[in-house]
Amino acid sequence: MNIQPLLEALDLQENAARTLTDDLRTQAEELQARLREAETHVEHLAITRKTVTALADRIPTQVTVPDLPEHPDYLRILAVFNEATNPLRARDVCKALDHELLPKNIEGTRAKLKRLVKLDILTEAGAGSFTTKQVADRAIRPASLASIGE
Repeated sequence: MNIQPLLEALDLQENAARTLTDDLRTQAEELQARLREAETHVEHLAITRKTVTALADRIPTQVTVPDLPEHPDYLRILAVFNEATNPLRARDVCKALDHELLPKNIEGTRAKLKRLVKLDILTEAGAGSFTTKQVADRAIRPASLASIGE
């Protein structure tokens, strides 16, 4: 009996099994690396949650806003400032509110902005330039925020 063909067939199957084993081992190592990355990410998120929770106790929970005048533009103006990252001029607010850029509309908006300054909701950052109190506070407070983490 010639067993040579049988041994050759076994060699082929053994080589295929080794190749499959090597491929699976490589996949397992890649999955282990991905698992380590995911676990690290979960740890970082947990640390972030802990930090934010600790800081949240130091942040005022509610800002009291005085009663706004009844005109609907006041709420729309505040919405414009909530989206803004820089001080705005009356003309910018008019554009955001889709008012025609006529002098009467710009002056009317400027009067509303001045009224919000008197209500201590906005601040006048410069001549004719307005911003929210929070944005103005952030511009002043970065150094004091560093001490919160200590």
